[in-house]
Amino acid sequence: IARFLPKVVNFRRLKTKLEKMRDNIAVRRERAVLVGAVLKNQTEHDDELAELTALAESAGAVIVDRIQQKILEIHPSTYIGKGKAEMIRQRVKKNMADVVIFDNDLSPGQIRELEAIVQTKVIDRSELILDIFASRAQTKQAKLQVELAQLEYTYPRLTRMWSHLDTVTGAAGSKGAGAVGAIGTRGPGEKQLEIDRRLVSKRITELKRELADIDKRIVREIEARKSLFKICLVGYTNAGKSTLMNALTNAGVYVEDRLFATLDTRTRQWTLEGAKKTLISDTVGFVRNLPHQLVASFKATLEEAIHADLLLHVVDVSNEDVEHQAQNARKVLDEIGCGNKKILTLFNKSDIVRSQAHFEMMQTLYPEAICISARTGLNLDLLKRKVLEIYGGGTVYCRIIASAADGRLQNYLKSAATVLKRQYIDSKVMMEVSIGKNQFPELKRFKPLEIEEIAQ
Repeated sequence: IARFLPKVVNFRRLKTKLEKMRDNIAVRRERAVLVGAVLKNQTEHDDELAELTALAESAGAVIVDRIQQKILEIHPSTYIGKGKAEMIRQRVKKNMADVVIFDNDLSPGQIRELEAIVQTKVIDRSELILDIFASRAQTKQAKLQVELAQLEYTYPRLTRMWSHLDTVTGAAGSKGAGAVGAIGTRGPGEKQLEIDRRLVSKRITELKRELADIDKRIVREIEARKSLFKICLVGYTNAGKSTLMNALTNAGVYVEDRLFATLDTRTRQWTLEGAKKTLISDTVGFVRNLPHQLVASFKATLEEAIHADLLLHVVDVSNEDVEHQAQNARKVLDEIGCGNKKILTLFNKSDIVRSQAHFEMMQTLYPEAICISARTGLNLDLLKRKVLEIYGGGTVYCRIIASAADGRLQNYLKSAATVLKRQYIDSKVMMEVSIGKNQFPELKRFKPLEIEEIAQ
C-alpha cells in the first residue's frame, strides 16, 4: 500500500490539473457581421437585427458589427447593390470578420456574388436557423427532420450553387474512340447538376419514408391518450416554455437562455386539483420568418399542438419586441391548423418587465392573459385554477350503476371525476359523481350499466 499510494496521489493531481486545463480551453468562435436590408415601403421595427443577433449568438458567433440598410428595390445579383456590398467588404476587413449573416433570404447566385465582393463566407437567415437546428437535434426523429429541411432548402438552389456542372463523359471527356469507357457509357453523358439532383431527390424520398413511419407511431401514441385532457405549451423561442414545464411537472427538461435550446417534444403528466390528471407537452419554439421547410418537416413534432385540447401560449413580456413575437407565434399556429384551438395566453417573466408601456399595451390587447413567472412561481396557482375551469367546462352531476369488476371505468373516474357517493349492491356498484362537461361524453364511451344526470 505504501508503495502504490504515491502513484495514486500523483494520478489524482494530474487528473485535477487536466480538468483545470480543459476548463480553460475555448473553441474559437466565428466573428460575424450582421446585415439587414429593409425595403422602404416595409414597416421597420426599432431594432430589426435584435432577433438575428440572438440567433447568431445562439449559433456560437461573436457579433463584431451590425449594418442596417434601407433599399429601394432588391438588386437581382447582390440583393443590396454593389455599392453597399463594397461597404460591407470594408467593414469585414476592418473587423477581421469570418462570416456575413443576412437577415434576408438570398438566392445562391446572390450569395456567390456577395462572397466574391466581400471576400468571406455569406449565409442567409434560413441557412442560419437550419444550422442551429442541426446542432441542437438529439433524437433520431429530430435529426431526420433537420436533414430533410436542409435538403429541401438546398434542392432548388442546385442550379446556380456549383461551377462544376460539366457533362460527365468518362475518361476526362475525351472524344477519341473507346476513350469514354465501356460499351453503354458513350454518348452525351449526364450533367453534374442532374447527378446532384437525383442524389438529393433520392435522399429526400428516403427521409420522408422514415419520417412517415415515425409519424404513424406518434399518431398512435396520441390516439392512445384520447381519454386524457391534453395541454400543449406553445410560443416564441426562449419565452420560457421549458422552465414553465419544469415548474409545473418537475420534468427536468433542459433549460438554457438561448434560442432553440430544445427541439424535441416532451410530454409529462400534470395533476390538477382533485387528482384530475392531464398531459402537458413542451414543443419547439417559433421564430419570425421560420423557414417553411422546417414547418413542414417538424409537423410531427407539432402534432401534439394539433391534437391538444388546450394551448398555453407563453409570451415573454420582458422582451421589447413582445407584440411582434406574439403575433408571429399566432401566425405559425394558423399555418399548422391550430388557429381555432382554445388558447390561454400567459405573460411569462412579468416579474422583470423592462417597459411598463409595452406591458400595459399587451394587457390591453390580451385582457384575459395571466401574468406569471415560471422562474419564481408567481401566479402558477392561479394558472392551475384557470386550467381546471377550462378542463371541466362546467360541472355535470350524474348517477352511475356499473359492474364492480369494471376496472377501466373505475380508473377513469378516479382521474377525471370526483366520486361523491359509492354503494355496492351484490356485484354492482352505484356511484354519484361530479364530472366536467368536457369529460362527460368520454364517460359514456365506457358504457356503464346505467347513467343518468341528476340535480345537485
